[in-house]
Amino acid sequence: MASSLFQPSPSSAMTLSSSSTSSSSSLFTGTLRTLGFVDHSRARISAPNTKCDMSESSNFVNGKPIIPVLNERTLPKFMESAREAKTVSRNSNRLKLFSGRANPTLSQEIARYMGLELGKISIKRFADGEIYVQLQESVRGCNVYLIQPTCPPANENLMELKIMIDACRRASAKNITAVIPYFGYARADRKTQGRESIAAKLVANLITKAGADRVLACDLHSGQSMGYFDIPVDHVHCQPVILDYLASKMISSSDLVVVSPDVGGVARARAFAKKLSDAPLAIVDKRRHGHNVAEVMNLIGDVKGKVAVMVDDMIDTAGTIAEGAALLHEEGAREVYACCTHAVFSPPAIERLSSGLFHEVIITNTIPVAEKNYFPQLTIITVANLLGETIWRVHDDSSVSSIFQ
Repeated sequence: MASSLFQPSPSSAMTLSSSSTSSSSSLFTGTLRTLGFVDHSRARISAPNTKCDMSESSNFVNGKPIIPVLNERTLPKFMESAREAKTVSRNSNRLKLFSGRANPTLSQEIARYMGLELGKISIKRFADGEIYVQLQESVRGCNVYLIQPTCPPANENLMELKIMIDACRRASAKNITAVIPYFGYARADRKTQGRESIAAKLVANLITKAGADRVLACDLHSGQSMGYFDIPVDHVHCQPVILDYLASKMISSSDLVVVSPDVGGVARARAFAKKLSDAPLAIVDKRRHGHNVAEVMNLIGDVKGKVAVMVDDMIDTAGTIAEGAALLHEEGAREVYACCTHAVFSPPAIERLSSGLFHEVIITNTIPVAEKNYFPQLTIITVANLLGETIWRVHDDSSVSSIFQ
């Protein structure tokens, strides 16, 4: 086999042995580093139109995926050098974490990494649907971090976040940081036709006017969205966590190509490819006829006989990435991997992603995935440690960008 791009770390705190694959075309072997991911191992499926072979074993017990026990101080490999360069103060005085109801599991993982307890908060809903929020402990003079992605149902979760911010402001919190792992409405960041709204700017104004002093967001759909806020924004890049996972799979440089599913994602895919030892880049050219509807036209680049890694910031209905994967197979790609930060998974995304086009679909847990939406090719990697480390650095007035250098 050709020399590997990546070597797994022998000093990992915990490793999970990857299942051996029966396909002779599989390029990935080795062990998986402890990243706090939920590995839904690929089970062999017997579909007539299957494009990729999946390995034989399954990490499901009683129908539920195995969740590895996390060491709350474990960091992804790309963050280790940053930790060594500067020790961040872990003084939790005047630091409070509160979670909304959008993604409580992620909030608990962040608190576990930080060695803190989530603050006590009561969130209820009246019979008419109105939201009621009450903090059940004092936050006077504290730096408060509210963890709440505005994922589906977007309007409910957004309104809940704003009421949480207002409750903290009226309780005399010193600083309020809205930790938004997934920023809804981010795709409405410009006018593409006449008489359209720019909802991303509107939502930014609403969060600011509610009383937030800072926003911490993960992989915004477009960088200019940071400029919509009149308060500081810390933009956390989650792709290095996915890169760290891919690194553990020992992929050969001669067999890899990074693919952008559309022209708008070229910059993101190029940055991803550079981190993979400057891997070659391919682009899927598509024409969109309406919202959530895409038609693939052609492919720019060579993928014949290679492992194609498709990179995007989110997967909604999976129309774009599924059509792109079908085109890659037609052009001779050996295996296709899909990588994204935000798994919105609106119907019929699950049917498209589990149809056999993808060898593996790698996502993060910025948005919770319901058990009914699990499928054998799905791998979920947690970003809790990354967000926890970022919160510590913000609280300590340390550099956040140094994490990613």
